Amino acid sequence: MSIQTSDPGLAVADPAPGAAAGPAVRSRRNRFAFLRNGKAITGLTILGIFLLLAVIGSWIAPYDPSAMSNDIMQAPSARHLLGTTQTGEDVLSQLLVGTRGVIVVGFVTGFFATVISVLVGVSAGFLGGAADEVLSAFSNIFLVIPGLPLVIIITSFLPNAGDVIIAVVISLTSWAWGARVLRAQTLSLRRRDYIEAARATGESTWRIIVFEIIPNLTAIIASSFVGTVVFAVLTEITLSFIGVANISHWNWGTVLFWAQNNQALAQNAWWWFVPAGLCIALLGTSLSLINFAIDEFVNPRLRTGGRATGGRRVRMRTGFTPVVRKTPVVRDPQKGDRV
Repeated sequence: MSIQTSDPGLAVADPAPGAAAGPAVRSRRNRFAFLRNGKAITGLTILGIFLLLAVIGSWIAPYDPSAMSNDIMQAPSARHLLGTTQTGEDVLSQLLVGTRGVIVVGFVTGFFATVISVLVGVSAGFLGGAADEVLSAFSNIFLVIPGLPLVIIITSFLPNAGDVIIAVVISLTSWAWGARVLRAQTLSLRRRDYIEAARATGESTWRIIVFEIIPNLTAIIASSFVGTVVFAVLTEITLSFIGVANISHWNWGTVLFWAQNNQALAQNAWWWFVPAGLCIALLGTSLSLINFAIDEFVNPRLRTGGRATGGRRVRMRTGFTPVVRKTPVVRDPQKGDRV
């Protein structure tokens, strides 16, 4: 189809139907670019399996995790897929039931610690002045306090604390580092042109923080959340393994605690502690892969192989054409040779 002009011999072709929609289509594709990353897919798949087990683990467990039987120290078999303990307890049931506690502590801690770090870090970086001094000093106090010993001391005074209480205690000791990072990034953003334009239009301080600052810190906030979840999971398992937390409440650390106390390694009962260790390693790997995928999504330079999302190679445009200088040819007038 063409558009007729005053010149009968001249016709202007209409743009392609999809040309105007090209940027919109690319924008929609970029929204799901993160989900096309191999590391993100692998990490989210493993994490999704653990989340599913946390929900249905107690329903699909073949036995009561605390029920004793006459099958003492049995290796994995059709009756007990991951073997039994020295009191006849089913190891698979203990792992399935204990998944919920690990996931709850990890994600509740990540949520509370991330909220505190965003409130303190972004407010300190954007407000400046006395507010920055007070909030930075508050962050430094928690930053220099050793987190794990403090959690052990607090938890020792709460012998029957549940998963949520332990998560709150861990979150109160693990938010300071994220707040420092967010403060530094906010300091670099608060003098940008679009922030100054928002101030000039009369927008309130909190509206600028919520709608202008925080959206540009989404990747850092997500990375901080994932790192906090990893720290919380390892802390919860450590507390259970050393016997500080309530050992009657099943999680992967509790399984390792009873295996260590009953010398499972000396008795060659590998099925008692290896599956729990593999679960910890897989969960940590999945969260690390998600964290790496977030970094690659935000910074294309980290994408391996020089490829952007969708398998397209990134082409760097310099904006100028290189000038190639040729060496002048000089002839010797006597010999007629080139010099």
